[in-house]
Amino acid sequence: MKERHAIRVALVLSYLLLVAGGKDARTTTQWENTSPFLMHRQINKTIVMEGEDIYDCIDVNLQPALSHPLLKDHKIQMEPSSFPIGLNVKPLLRQVISQAHMSILECPTGMVPILRNRRRDQISSKKIDIMINKDKQQEVAGIKYYADLYGVRATINVYEPKVKKGSNDASQTAIQIDNGPRGHVDSICVGYAVSPSVNGDNFARFHAGWRNGKLNKTCFDHDCPGFVQISHNVGLGGRVQPVSVYNGPQYVINILIFKDPKTKNWWLSYGEDNTPIGYWPSSLFTSINNKGNFSFWGGYVSGPTASSDSPQIGSGHFASEGYGKASFMRNIQIVDENSKLVTPNEYKDRYGTSDTRKYSVDGYKVNKYGMHMYYGGPGNLV
Repeated sequence: MKERHAIRVALVLSYLLLVAGGKDARTTTQWENTSPFLMHRQINKTIVMEGEDIYDCIDVNLQPALSHPLLKDHKIQMEPSSFPIGLNVKPLLRQVISQAHMSILECPTGMVPILRNRRRDQISSKKIDIMINKDKQQEVAGIKYYADLYGVRATINVYEPKVKKGSNDASQTAIQIDNGPRGHVDSICVGYAVSPSVNGDNFARFHAGWRNGKLNKTCFDHDCPGFVQISHNVGLGGRVQPVSVYNGPQYVINILIFKDPKTKNWWLSYGEDNTPIGYWPSSLFTSINNKGNFSFWGGYVSGPTASSDSPQIGSGHFASEGYGKASFMRNIQIVDENSKLVTPNEYKDRYGTSDTRKYSVDGYKVNKYGMHMYYGGPGNLV
């Protein structure tokens, strides 16, 4: 792989946080690709997936997270002490929608899968140039919400938005929760992204990102220590399949981020059965270790030409086209102080887009199962 591709590969899952008054007051974040090689770790098994993704199965107690200085004596929590109340209440759907699936593989029990970054494997970590904020552009479409938060969830319609070949831009759809003073925001952000400059392809891939605001440090998946994985068969960074087809079959993933009321760790689970993947120990954070105060559901594009030559968000079609044509999020809920899933207060949310010429939000509604919306658009790829 040519060395020039090593330049500025850090961009993935960066996001735009909008605050009161409609101004962009919080600085953007890069999810840094700083994963140490696993050469020094005991690899139990190597699995080559369709599409040539390579996962190494390593002992759960030797995973990258535990090399974080704050987790030196951390005892792994193998399951949540409890799930939010009301998790088993399922909405009635008029459309038949199938579940998309993350990369599922079979590491032995007691092991966790770690993805080898194909692009990263071929470059020196010393040659990675982190993009600075002034070089970045961003656009966004979705819902922002302000309240005390102990978790967020959503059912996310999965597409593969188009990002130009050779571009350093990325298109992402995610749910997010954060807290903290301006310039020092702790954050957790989970969803799928199309980022050819990082992954070397245009597939939708599942990522789990986080930020330590005090240290001004950001990361995703296992590319730096922090996220503790307990699932032996979910591959972070892997493809989400199948993806939805415009005016055809639709596919979704269910994502839940919630705070364990006993251990205070932030858990990530997915799917109709809310299968736990792992968690972020509360000790990683300063401001969000107790609760969040802001959340976002929607899509965003980021990169050096994300505004001047914008990629698609979602299906690449405007929200007004509706079901089967525009991307949607539904069953958007929050976890309250009583560890109960509830519908967000519609007077505390704001929805919209940064550029109505390129993206839109439509079909917004609230019922007992949560908030719902269509969102996205073609960007400049009309």
